[in-house]
Amino acid sequence: MGKYTDIYFIGIGGIGMSAIARYFKFKGYNVSGYDRTPSELTGELEAEGIAVHYDDDPSMIPGDAAGTLVIYTPAIPHDMGELRYVMEHGYKVLKRSRILGEITQGQRCLAVAGTHGKTTTSTLLAHIFESSGEGCSAFLGGISKNYGSNLLTSANDVVVAEADEFDRSFLQLHPEIAVITAMDADHLDIYSDLAHVKDAFKAFASQVSGTVIKKYGLDIGAGDTGAAVLTYAYDDVRADFHAKNIRKDGCGYFRFDLAYPDGLIEDCTSGVPGWVNVENGIAAAAIALTYGLAPEKIRGALATFSGVKRRFDIHYNRPGHAYIDDYAHHPAEIAAAVSSIRDIFPDRRLTAVFQPHLYTRTRDFAADFAAALDKADRLILLDIYPAREEPIPGITSDIIFDRVRNAGKILISREELMDTLEKEDIDILATFGAGNIDRYTDAITEMMERRYGK
Repeated sequence: MGKYTDIYFIGIGGIGMSAIARYFKFKGYNVSGYDRTPSELTGELEAEGIAVHYDDDPSMIPGDAAGTLVIYTPAIPHDMGELRYVMEHGYKVLKRSRILGEITQGQRCLAVAGTHGKTTTSTLLAHIFESSGEGCSAFLGGISKNYGSNLLTSANDVVVAEADEFDRSFLQLHPEIAVITAMDADHLDIYSDLAHVKDAFKAFASQVSGTVIKKYGLDIGAGDTGAAVLTYAYDDVRADFHAKNIRKDGCGYFRFDLAYPDGLIEDCTSGVPGWVNVENGIAAAAIALTYGLAPEKIRGALATFSGVKRRFDIHYNRPGHAYIDDYAHHPAEIAAAVSSIRDIFPDRRLTAVFQPHLYTRTRDFAADFAAALDKADRLILLDIYPAREEPIPGITSDIIFDRVRNAGKILISREELMDTLEKEDIDILATFGAGNIDRYTDAITEMMERRYGK
């Protein structure tokens, strides 16, 4: 990297891209980039001294091709003007996944992979290392509420990385220890079917040098990797790492004992509510214990973890009314989130707002989305957020809506959301989706406070 003075990002506002941009800014490079639209995250980057523009304009790219490294996200269309320009004018151009692989090369990489659960688990793992005093650098797929960032930096050689399966990006990583949380069918525009998803995860496991820690029951075994293979679970005693003596308080927070191969960490507390976060905590603790961190340090970190923005993020919780925002954009994630909500708030009326993400994912999982959303009492379904995709004929939110059996369902545009919510009788409200539905969290929270009290 020594020959470059400028690092230019195409798609700088993405959660993974922005972490790497912050890393290179921290390292002293001139960092700038393009994104399609302003966001809270791009605003933060600009406040940190990173120049961001929002027009596809090659003149904004640093002119010294030999001294500029260009990093792009595969979410950018191949015919985008700036991307075409750097490809044709002698710039060194790398995908985000490639540069993350190069950053972690030669360091002690601790990776968290899985079709869901990886962001919370990797952020909690980074918090365990940071709060224990060991420290780490961390590239996260969400904003840590403990640190207000998706990047942590450290002088040591430990790197926590969220290993993203999209575009097979995680195959650029060669971790020392890795957790695999789930291997569900997803990104079928890339993989075509579940068998190819599993093949990619097995290829990832084969690149782990020390220990693979998989969720109990996943189809990965000793024949798929030269690393040791251990297992974790929420409360399945057959797993190497699991919770025992589980107790829940009235607000959904859990206390438990964490069983592991060498003993028991008694009286752990989950810093964020919901049984799924106990499971995520066990996965993160499993890596930390395998690495060699002291059990008492892990116990303390679990209790002080504040969570991740947009991951089971409780914005309002007063007697009789609550509002939760969650990034869930896969049927399995929605089902898990609804299960946790039901566990925390039993016998309450749940209104779910869902913004589907991607035409391909909507097409591939319409029936599964409908089944997961049917577990809510009331459904407000929005139009599809296209992200990187062009429309697919015949694929709209209607193909989910028509499969939902619950009579308490409506289909509206995103622009109608706030007016619709104003007329709703809200007990428990949850917003789900990986698109731009998060732009409404502040307005919804303010509405809840105005209607039901601060």
